[in-house]
Amino acid sequence: MTFNSEVKNNPEEEFLKSYDESIYDKPSVTVDMVLFTVGEKQIDNRKRKNLEKELRILLIKRKNYPFKGYWAIPGGFIDINESLEASVYKKLKEETNIENVYFEQLYTWGELNRDPRMRVISASYMALVNRNNLKEIKGERTEDIGWFTVKKELVSTKKLLPDKLESIYTLSFVNEEKGIELKYTITENKKIRDFNVEESYEIKENNENEKIAFDHVKIINYALERMQNKVQYSTIAFSLLPELFTLTELQQVYEMILGRELIKSNFRRWINPLVEETDQSKREGAHRPSKLFRLRKEAIIDGILNI
Repeated sequence: MTFNSEVKNNPEEEFLKSYDESIYDKPSVTVDMVLFTVGEKQIDNRKRKNLEKELRILLIKRKNYPFKGYWAIPGGFIDINESLEASVYKKLKEETNIENVYFEQLYTWGELNRDPRMRVISASYMALVNRNNLKEIKGERTEDIGWFTVKKELVSTKKLLPDKLESIYTLSFVNEEKGIELKYTITENKKIRDFNVEESYEIKENNENEKIAFDHVKIINYALERMQNKVQYSTIAFSLLPELFTLTELQQVYEMILGRELIKSNFRRWINPLVEETDQSKREGAHRPSKLFRLRKEAIIDGILNI
């Protein structure tokens, strides 16, 4: 009996050794992060000073071309030997000093002309974080980093055809400390195609000086829509609050994200299975102390029904 001592070559290994990677163009890849938190603004309501919660987003002023001097969400090019997730945390730490934030992937953006330098594909990520858990943001110039109050408000809605709906919104970004206000008009068109809804957007700048770079307004708008949808079937809204909170604070967060007022009795009946009462309380203004609650861990796994 004889044995063939030669080991047969692996066809796939041979293919990979001779593969010419130059036959395809290589687009660049970036990661972009949409980071939301909750801020508080003091208001005077019937001679009582109350704190009103507002949604805020982190923006950074670009120091290089293209779009030098424009505001942008944090992000940058990934290294060839790192994963998307690793790049997200590295870029965020480098640009803002923020770390230990949970991000989820939002969408992949690949329009041909979204970056004037070259073909760039971007994987965007979104996070909702409690402001108290964040380190102080910093960069090469702290005046070039800031939290902006972001609001999306409906202006009008009209049916153009039996199968087409047009909605117009204003999207605003305000940083009172820096004296900056940015405004955009977003026209959203929805059209029925077979058994699906096809959506398209037109974005118009209403600013002369300060602006937002690239297609980041589109990314932010998409993140707001995703957040409004997900908050209705998950516990994501709780990530904007401390571990212990009042039911009033929780309702304010839901109203802020959804962009509409909620009936107190209905909200508390809906939220009751998701929270548990603690033996602690908190005084809110001149009112009597309010009981503090926490999220039931089981609710994270079990999921929730739409509000």
